[in-house]
This record gives sequence, structure tokens and C-alpha cells, in this order.
Amino acid sequence: MTPTLPHCVSTLPPEGAQPAFGRPGGGLTRPPRSRTACRSLPPEGAQPAFGRPGGGLIVPTLLHGASSPRGFTLIELLVAIAIMALMAILGWRGLDGMARAQETTRQRADELLVVQAALAQWGADLDAIVSVPYTTPLNWDGQVLRMTRRSSAVPDEGALVVAWTRRDVRGASHWLRWQSPPVRTHADWQQAWQQAAQWAGNPNEAERRREVVLLPLDNWQIYFYRGGAWSNPQSSSNTTPGEANAALPDGVRLQITIRPGQALAGQITRDWVNPVLGGGKS
Repeated sequence: MTPTLPHCVSTLPPEGAQPAFGRPGGGLTRPPRSRTACRSLPPEGAQPAFGRPGGGLIVPTLLHGASSPRGFTLIELLVAIAIMALMAILGWRGLDGMARAQETTRQRADELLVVQAALAQWGADLDAIVSVPYTTPLNWDGQVLRMTRRSSAVPDEGALVVAWTRRDVRGASHWLRWQSPPVRTHADWQQAWQQAAQWAGNPNEAERRREVVLLPLDNWQIYFYRGGAWSNPQSSSNTTPGEANAALPDGVRLQITIRPGQALAGQITRDWVNPVLGGGKS
């Protein structure tokens, strides 16, 4: 089959067209060209379309002025990458801020629980004070508060000597609690009582193993309620040595000062009322 040339149709001016107005020489006005559809022929040796009757060729039709597909330029890609990188940085900073806030909240909650647990243990020790013959139930010497309390174990294993003090631990002042093994004889109690006093000042390794470091503390003070007023336990009058704390006071006031930076900071006051007076537990 011999290929034919493309057939293009052009528009000519109609017969008897008038000269253009005001144009020298009376030339004709040339109408605008119309878009011409040209049929492109396949290259020589093209194979007939598969499955087409008569073996005709598929002749694509191209329109004059049709635009080809256009991709992204390098600048557009760089701008898109920069925007995505900025969004990733902002998103990461937001996630990091949320993680830090969550960690701070958890740390504050833990510190608050420690303070609550320490004060609850303080009240439980005072509620469990027991008066044993020839022993001292409660004593404050300005450095350590010692008390004799009953054991909470079942069955009862004997009395316990408990001590509270403030001492430097790893370069910072902390509130600490110490507890002796159960005592059943007066000799055991006397030995535990002396160990509690020694532990508050210069503890050895064996005594350190029985202590619990509670929380950072700047200062603490103890007051006893006797004769209708709060007073320093060391300034009690009308008492002889060895008998100043033989009887339980009507109340015990604890004042602790927690250093700034904790969940609770400043001064906290906790009053305990002797259950014998009908005040119930603190």
C-alpha cells in the first residue's frame, strides 16, 4: 500500500470579496486561519493493526497546539522537601514537649506520694505507741525522736523501737526512719534504744541497713502538748531526769520544712492527738 500525503484544508476568501476598507491597492482582507486537522501517516514499513479487518493502519490524530505532559521542576521539588522538613521539625518539637511534660507530671506525682506515705507512717507509729513497764514510750532529744511501739505483724512478734531523724545523705539533708528488730526482753529493748540514738548521730553499716530515706528536708521541729499548751519537749518543767517523757503527752506537733523544687515545698504541720483523750487517730 502506497502512503498518501497529509491532506490539509485551508480556507480561502469567498468569491467576490470586497477590498479591505482604507487599504492601499484594494487588497483583500485575509481571514484568520482556522486550525487544520492533519492526519499523520505511520512510518514506512509499519505493520497493520492487530485484529483489524482489512489490515488497515491505526493512524493517530494530532491536533495543532496540543500541550505535552509537564513534570515538576527542581526548584518545586526543593521547596516541597523544605516544607516537609519544617513540618517534621515542628512535629518533633511538639512530641518532645509532650514527653517532657508527661515526665515532669509523673515525677511530681511520685514526690507527692512519698510525702503522703511518710506522713502516714509517722501517724501510724504514733498511733501504735505502747507503754511497756520500765521503758520509755516517747523521747525527743533535739536530734532524734525515739518511740516504743507495738508490732503490726500477725502473730505479734514483740515491741519495736522506732526512730526518726534528719541527717545528711549523699550531701543533702533528708528525713529518715529507723526500726529495730522485735524486742521481747528489757535488755533487748535497752540495746535497741541505744542503737537508735547512735544511728541518728553516727550510724554503722548494720544500722544503715535498717533505715529508710524518706524525702529531702531542710528542717524539722517537734512540740509536745502538755498542760493546755504546746511547748518544747526539752523544756518541760517539774520533771526529773529519766522521767521527762515517761508519760505520753496529750499531743505531738510535727513541723517539717521541705526545700523548694519538690511537689510540696515550704512548711508542713501535722498534729497528733493522744487517742486516750478521745481524739481518735491522727
